Amino acid sequence: MTEPNDGNLLAGPLSSVFTPDLTVAVATCAHCGRRDRLATATVYGAPMGLIARCPGCSEVLMRYAATSHARTLDMRGIAVLQLPSERS
Repeated sequence: MTEPNDGNLLAGPLSSVFTPDLTVAVATCAHCGRRDRLATATVYGAPMGLIARCPGCSEVLMRYAATSHARTLDMRGIAVLQLPSERS
């Protein structure tokens, strides 16, 4: 059995996931199971950040906030996020 590594091992693989335009990704809502491009989400802007809601059930898919100290992305409302292959 191999020894576990820390989260820094994810840096390379995750940079290839979050570099593309995520609005073309297909998100599966964790609440209702609807699958659609993230661009179809209903997004509400607020001084504190952005909230993306499922166009089917209106549950929160994603929250994003940026401050001078950090960027925060909460995607717990997305069960699966599928990005198109670069070869497509």
